[in-house]
Amino acid sequence: MRDFRDAKLMARVLRQAFAARDVAISHSEALEIVADQFGCEQWNILSARIDAAQVAAPQDAVTITPPIPIFRIFSVEKAMEFYRDFLGFSVDWEHRFGDNFPLYCQVSRSGMILHLSEHAGDASPGAKAFVWMTGVRAFREELIGKDYRYMKPGVEEAPWGLEMTVTDPFNNRIAFCEKV
Repeated sequence: MRDFRDAKLMARVLRQAFAARDVAISHSEALEIVADQFGCEQWNILSARIDAAQVAAPQDAVTITPPIPIFRIFSVEKAMEFYRDFLGFSVDWEHRFGDNFPLYCQVSRSGMILHLSEHAGDASPGAKAFVWMTGVRAFREELIGKDYRYMKPGVEEAPWGLEMTVTDPFNNRIAFCEKV
């Protein structure tokens, strides 16, 4: 789940979403909209909250955040069909070093973040990520309703909970699991 510390990323995603609908907004307008969503009168107030949150953590404290799996992909079209269209992830950002270069991008949904890479050295195909979640049966019904021709996932009872595994077109797997 995103929080106020992700405000700049949220503003960037908002601008991209508007641009996809042929509506141009400036970066500062997007920042103001995000600030309003967090109940702040203006961006400067939210920015100060972000700065204060970064200072509040002791500089010598060890903090570990959830990892971001990197999955190797071989086709941008197939990856977007699977992650964006089927699983319902949003594309947060894309990066290429130039025209006709491999894609590296971030996709996310409900606080889960994945990086997808066409770069040969970034990851090996066939990786697996294990993700705790709630609502796995509802998620399965959502996916089945999309009638994606290559994947009709089921939910299995495992000793640790209800598990639904999906496999992307490049043999990377995500096991979504709900504790019961």
